[in-house]
Amino acid sequence: MTPEVSESTLVRQIVWLSFAAFASAFSARVSDPLLPQLATSFAVTTGQAAQAVSAFALAYGVLQLFYGPLGDRYGKYRVVVVTTLASAIGALGSAVALEFDWLVACRFLTGATAAAIIPLSMAWIADRVPYHRRQHVLAYFLTGQIFGVVAGQMLGGILADLTGWRGAFWSVLGFYLAVGILLLLELRRAPAIDTAHDAGSQQIPYLARVAGILKTPWSLVVLSCAFTEGAILFGALAFIPSYLHHRFGISLALAGSSFAMFGIGGLSYTSSAKYFVRKLGEQKLAAAGGGFLGLAFLTLIAGGHWLWVIPAAWFAGVGYYSMHNTLQINATQMAPLSRGTAVSLFACSFFLGQSTGVWLVSIIIDRLGFVTAFALAAVLLPAIGGFFAQRLGSRAKLLPRAGR
Repeated sequence: MTPEVSESTLVRQIVWLSFAAFASAFSARVSDPLLPQLATSFAVTTGQAAQAVSAFALAYGVLQLFYGPLGDRYGKYRVVVVTTLASAIGALGSAVALEFDWLVACRFLTGATAAAIIPLSMAWIADRVPYHRRQHVLAYFLTGQIFGVVAGQMLGGILADLTGWRGAFWSVLGFYLAVGILLLLELRRAPAIDTAHDAGSQQIPYLARVAGILKTPWSLVVLSCAFTEGAILFGALAFIPSYLHHRFGISLALAGSSFAMFGIGGLSYTSSAKYFVRKLGEQKLAAAGGGFLGLAFLTLIAGGHWLWVIPAAWFAGVGYYSMHNTLQINATQMAPLSRGTAVSLFACSFFLGQSTGVWLVSIIIDRLGFVTAFALAAVLLPAIGGFFAQRLGSRAKLLPRAGR
């Protein structure tokens, strides 16, 4: 049973988790604008310097499946505390690295530890927040992640100009330490913070947990939609700066910065999530999210000036968080007794989708061009939103809301 805590205590605990999500997202994106400096400093090509990005992403994706059962067994909040503090070790190693291989290894270590933070935080929140409130609470939690993505891309470049690439990694270290200390103090203040999970579920073997989740038809719908969403959306998003550079001749730095409105669009949704959830419900949110994503890519294709990327990015941010937040809320309910494992499976599916999507979209662009790739995204993303909305409607008829 979930321990009774005051509303103010729960809010404080979720705020600290949101700060941890900020640190994780900031750490993931901070190296993007550092690549030119890393290439110069270590005498490698820009492509080789990108290993600092891919090493983090690879570890982040692979370790998802490890942390789910670990959180279910030992406590999700505790694992988040430990991994947040452990992430500071990788950040420190990155800041003082003298060899490029050492930097890549430390970025891998940071990704391996940071991988636990967001999925287990979501699972912990789901343990304590009733389903009817969970979607907008998770949206508020994800505000930290959104700020982290935007800050990583923008602040990383600013710090690189002012202090060099090492200064950017020192800032990552500072964020992890500060948030880790806040989480640790909260853990000591509330030692029963992780008593919500069912003690009997701790004895279920890991493969049995995974098999139990995968044999449920609804879980397969949620996981397949997450994979497809990640593949189509982030596969296309990865090439927008290159598209703007090639079509309009603007610098890659300006092209990347202009898409910061994606984060602003996400904040537009999360700041009003309670209203939209109440007014629209899950079905309409999923369908509207897909529609906004389609509109984003149509705007990008039709725009005759690079400035059209600004409204397109805003549409994409609103659409992504509307649809993805709806998928997330259903992921938290796939296996309530093994929620950490379930949410980690969801995150792993989403990450693998992103990796697969970048590869597939690169082939489409090489053979058919940017416009074809973006046009496919404009058609397929609304289709995903519509499909998931339809399945939600069918499920609602079979499963009373109180039983969810």
